[in-house]
Amino acid sequence: MKIKTSKVAVVGCGLVGSSTAFSLVTQGVCDEILMIDINEERALGEVLDLRDTIKYLDRNVKVRTASYADCSDVDIIVITAGAPPQKGQTRLDTLEVSAKIVKTIVDPVMASGFDGIFIVVSNPVDIIAHYVYKLSGLPKNQVIGTGSSLDTSRLQNFIAELVNVDPRSVYAYSMGEHGDSQMVPWSTVTVAGKSFNDIIQDNKDLVGEVDLDEIVKKTTREGWEIYNRKGTTYYGIATACAGIIKAILYDENRIIPVSTLLEGEYGETDVFAGVPTILNRTGAADILEIHMTDEELDKFHQSVEILREYTEKMHTPD
Repeated sequence: MKIKTSKVAVVGCGLVGSSTAFSLVTQGVCDEILMIDINEERALGEVLDLRDTIKYLDRNVKVRTASYADCSDVDIIVITAGAPPQKGQTRLDTLEVSAKIVKTIVDPVMASGFDGIFIVVSNPVDIIAHYVYKLSGLPKNQVIGTGSSLDTSRLQNFIAELVNVDPRSVYAYSMGEHGDSQMVPWSTVTVAGKSFNDIIQDNKDLVGEVDLDEIVKKTTREGWEIYNRKGTTYYGIATACAGIIKAILYDENRIIPVSTLLEGEYGETDVFAGVPTILNRTGAADILEIHMTDEELDKFHQSVEILREYTEKMHTPD
C-alpha cells in the first residue's frame, strides 16, 4: 500500500511567498512545503524560521528548500515571484517584467514532469495566469489565479462594517479584474439571505445614505491604502491563497472568486477573469454563472475587455 503525501511548492520567498507558507504551516493544510527562490539563502532562511514553529502547532508540516527539478510530484505550485508596482503604477504596469520572471519559472517546472495545479499570485494576476496557462500547456482547470478572492474579502469587510455583522455572514463577490476595473454585482449581494438592497432600504437609521460606487472604489483602493502605510500587502493574499489550496487538497467543492479561463461564460471567451468558481481536487472544476442585471453585466464586460487588451499583448510560448 502506498500512502500519498500532499506537497505544495512556493516559488518566490518574499513577503507574499513566505506568508503563504506560514499560513499553510500554521493551518496544517498539507504534508510538505517546498520553498524555491533564486536567492537560495533566503529560501533556506525561511525554511529554518518556519521549522521553528512546529513545536507549538497541531501538525508537523515538513518544510524544505527545493529546485524546479523537484517539482515532478508536487500537487500545487504557488507562483508569487514577480515585479511589485511602484508608487503611481497600477498592477498592469508590472506586466512585462512579471511575464519574463514567470517564464523562467514555468519552463523548468514543466520540464520536471509536473502535472499538478498552478496557483498564480503574481500581478497582474489575471493576465499572468493566462500566460502560465499558455506556457504550461496544462488543461484550464489546472491553472488558477488568485483573482478577486482578496478583493471579495475586502468587500465583505466593508459591507459587514456598514451593517455591523460578522463578515462571514456577508455573501458578495468582486468580479473581473483584480485591479482598478473590478466590479460588484450588487443585485446578488445578501447578508444571511437578505438582499443588501433591502437592508439599505429597511435600515436607513443604521446605514444612512449608501454610495455603492464608493464601496467599490474603497475595495479597489484598499491594497494601496495598505501599501502606502507599510510598503506592500501580504497577510490577506497569503491567507486567501491558503484557502484556495485547502479547497483543492481537501476536495471541498468550495466556491471562491478566482481567476480562471472563460469559455463562453458570461459571454466571454479566451480570457482569465475573477469569477465565482467551484474548487476541488481537480482544480477549477466549474464556473458558477450568477445572474446579473444588464448594467452589472456591462461593467463586467468592460473590466474583461481591459484584461483581454493586455492579454493579447502577451506572446504565446516559443
